[in-house]
Formats: sequence, C-alpha cells, structure tokens
Amino acid sequence: MTVNRKLTGWLYVLPLVVILVPFFIVPILTVLVASFLESDGFGGFLPGVTLDNYLYLFSSNLTLQLYLSTAKFAALTWIFTALLGFWISYFLVFHIRNQLVAIGLFLICTVPFWTSTIIRMISWIPLLGKEGLVNSALMGIGAIDQPLEFLLFSDFAVVVAYVHQLTIFMIVPLFNSMARIDKRLIEAARDNGASRWDVVRLVVLPLSRSGLALGSIFVLSIVMGDFLVVRVMSGGGSASIVGALFEDIAVLQYPPAAASAIVLLVVVVMMLALILRTVDIRKELAR
Repeated sequence: MTVNRKLTGWLYVLPLVVILVPFFIVPILTVLVASFLESDGFGGFLPGVTLDNYLYLFSSNLTLQLYLSTAKFAALTWIFTALLGFWISYFLVFHIRNQLVAIGLFLICTVPFWTSTIIRMISWIPLLGKEGLVNSALMGIGAIDQPLEFLLFSDFAVVVAYVHQLTIFMIVPLFNSMARIDKRLIEAARDNGASRWDVVRLVVLPLSRSGLALGSIFVLSIVMGDFLVVRVMSGGGSASIVGALFEDIAVLQYPPAAASAIVLLVVVVMMLALILRTVDIRKELAR
C-alpha cells in the first residue's frame, strides 16, 4: 500500500516535473555554467573556469548604480500599485453592493491588458509630451507658463508606465483576499465603535496580507526583470540592471551577461523570500 501511495504521489507531480526540468531548471543550470566561463569576444567561450565575471560585477560601481536605479523603480512602483490596488479592491468589495456591478468594474481594470505593452507605453506620449494633453490643459488654466519637461522621457514617466501596467497585479490578489473576508467582522467592528479607518487598519488590512504579499511578488519580480519600459519611457536617460545585461548579450558577451543574470536571480529570490517571511501564504490561502 505504501509503495502504491508513493507511486501515486510521483504520478501527481510528474507533469510538473516534465515542465520544470527542461524549461526552468536546465536553462538556469546552463546560465550558471556559462557565468563561470570566459568569452572569446565572438559569441564563443574560452576553455577553463574563471570567477572574473563575478569579480567584475561586485567590484564595479556601475553595477551598484544600476541596482540602485532598478530598486528605486521597483520601490516606487510597489508603493503606488499597493495604494491603488488596495483602495480599488476595498471599494469594489465593501462599497459596491451589487456583485455583478463589482465584477464588471473589476473587469474594466483589465482593459489595459487588451493591448500590447508597447501600445500602452506609446499611449502616454500624447498625454505627457511637451505639447501633450496634460501640459496643454495646465497651460490652458494658467497653472504653468511653459510645458513641464519632466513628464515624459524621465524617471517619472517610467514609474507612471509601470504603475499603469502593474496595478492590476495588485488588484487581483487583493480583491480575492478581501472578497473572502466575512462581512460580519466589519459589522461587529463598527458595532463596537470602530471608525472606518480603524476597520481598514485593524480588520481589512491584516486579513488581506496574503493578497498584498502575492501582489508584491508579482510587481517586484516584473519590475526587477524588465528593461523595455525603462528604455522607452526614459528616452535612454535611465538605466536598469537588465538593460545592461541586454547590452552584454547584444555584443556577444554571454559569460558576463550570465553572471549578471545569476546575481539578479539571487537578489530577486532574496526579496521574495523576505516577503514570504511576513505571511504564510499557504496557510492564508487555505482559510
């Protein structure tokens, strides 16, 4: 009986193993091996093993600056997406009485995903440009005398684009977490004299931790692994660690790019592990 149970268990996980091994584990191991090799400058590898790729990364001030720049975008994006995602989800769950209307409004939040990432970024140009709608409106009402140049091709534009694209990744898990909160808890808190802010702070927020953790994982991992938004929306004025990695690949420097990828993977895993330490997602989702 025990043997049959073990065999049944392996059969259950076999589809996952078939997917993870060739499409996840093998590529990572390949990149790891390549990170210890030396490039010949033409897309090939020289014989032998070296640590020069990692030594260069950890000794370069440019690497630190790129990580700080990427971390800045990730932190700002996380703050704004968390704020927007939480309050939008709170409104949909606790202030929209008709569930059909709430679901309809929730689906509206997915509208940006009906188009490609490039189109979503390009759509900000006529809004944030020097002669865009925002500057034209501000100049029209006399709020400014000349166009605001920081609105486009800047760090501000990068954060705006990220928030526009990734807020839905906060809304979905937060909406799911809040929808599972027993409304009687809210009524009990109010009956005991809790203000609306107290209800949000002491009841809704603690019970939405799993959704916030999952949304944070989605947002931070996507921002840390992206370079297209930074390149397009900053106009080349800002850089990211993945952008530098892409440049190494473009000039056939595969070992340095592989080392950068491994270091970035470790950094992202450490970030996600820190998030997971704040909440037991399996326990929260099993409630």
